[in-house]
Amino acid sequence: MISVLPCRDKARIEDLFKKHNLPIDEFSGCVIASEKQEVIGYCLYSLSKEKMTVFAIEPQGDIPLADGILRSALHVSAENFVLDAFYSDTAPIELFRTLCFIKNEDEKRLNIDKLFGGCNCHNKN
Repeated sequence: MISVLPCRDKARIEDLFKKHNLPIDEFSGCVIASEKQEVIGYCLYSLSKEKMTVFAIEPQGDIPLADGILRSALHVSAENFVLDAFYSDTAPIELFRTLCFIKNEDEKRLNIDKLFGGCNCHNKN
């Protein structure tokens, strides 16, 4: 069974941010997808009291898994009453387009409301 959970290990978060050459600060976080103790994916983000910014998602080639990982990250944001979600220039924009999660490309805003709807990942592999 696959689980996608927030990572609380600061060293692991720092390692993943460094892997993507991303700066880390007190707002840096990630969700990690694992199956039988093996990491199979993750989402790197920054979460402040005002907004979430998504920097990276891996893997990008497994659309259903990426959809679940993105939804899990956005769920962390919603649980913290932060409903403004954005993506950075380092984020997989084409993946967000495929998943129909972009609300406004000019603002780089993600549609967090889609978190509460169904998956758009079927038949897109």
